[in-house]
Amino acid sequence: MADKKEVLLKLLIDKNLDGLLLTDGYNIHYLSGYSGHEGCMLVTKEDTYIFTDSRYIEQSGKQAPNAICIDIRGKSYSYRINEALEQAAKGSGRKLNIGFENMHISYDQYDKFSQTLSDRVNFVKLDNAINNLRAVKSDWEIERLAKAEAIGDKAFQHIISFIKAGMTEKEIAAELEYTMKKLGADGTSFDTIVASGENSSMPHASVSDRVIGKGDFITMDFGCIYEGYCSDMTRTVIVGDDVSDKQLEVYNTVLRAQLEALKLVKPGVKCSDVDACARQVIADAGYGDYFGHGLGHGVGLFIHEEPRFSPKCDAVLQTGVCITVEPGIYLPGMFGVRIEDMIVVTKDGYRNLASSPKELIRLSL
Repeated sequence: MADKKEVLLKLLIDKNLDGLLLTDGYNIHYLSGYSGHEGCMLVTKEDTYIFTDSRYIEQSGKQAPNAICIDIRGKSYSYRINEALEQAAKGSGRKLNIGFENMHISYDQYDKFSQTLSDRVNFVKLDNAINNLRAVKSDWEIERLAKAEAIGDKAFQHIISFIKAGMTEKEIAAELEYTMKKLGADGTSFDTIVASGENSSMPHASVSDRVIGKGDFITMDFGCIYEGYCSDMTRTVIVGDDVSDKQLEVYNTVLRAQLEALKLVKPGVKCSDVDACARQVIADAGYGDYFGHGLGHGVGLFIHEEPRFSPKCDAVLQTGVCITVEPGIYLPGMFGVRIEDMIVVTKDGYRNLASSPKELIRLSL
């Protein structure tokens, strides 16, 4: 973690801060190693503190041996943080400039910190400064992301032989999740989506009791966690051999949009330009009004990280960025199609972490 400490020290200097107060559990995990579900972290130029309660104090000590782990037992977080800040101030009498995660912290938590610390602290918004540190993945992180995606690939190969007409979406989702865990996943990286027939026109449809029938598109969006790191993949398949001209046109348009966007991916390319490429393919085919979400998102410890393939993101791709490419077309009341791969940007282009086929798969009845 020494290199991360150096990055944080540079951030403190660049922003003229005396410390960082972190409340986002994923950022705490990334910067310290502590993955508990309760606590906050204070970073000063001299020390790193993790504040948690008795349920996690032993865990924090094992996972973050370079931090000072403090049990808040009998006190509030703000009280214990104030004690640590007294040492950081070293009797200077001046207010300390402390960066805080304004895009994550709840109003109630900020209010409690303010009431206790306002006499000692000037709070400075960090915006996405900490999240952006996680955008470029190390080789160690990429290995775990690749393993998580490989588990998803194997689960997909199983599920396409498992699905039969007459099953429900819930049965398929349960089998997918069970299979990923059997293959070594620690859990799912988000709520599994299995959307069939008219339900597939909703990008984030909830899994339902709908029964799968002949001619249904089934969109499956699923992922797992392996050693803390997430995977994400979507495939759309059809039940039976009969595919309508409309279904085939939409499917091929989505696939073409993804493949054309992937051709642009390399270091130095703006994320919004990659998004625009896929969006143009879909618009040219007459379906521009039916692709409403962004083309993709970063993936790491959390399923949605920076950067984003979207019209609003002008971040430039860098080697080591792990990001999804997932165009879709959704026709209300009819059906939808989404195809998604998780890729890593390399010095010459990209590496696709997913290996499952993308041509339309027709499932036997």
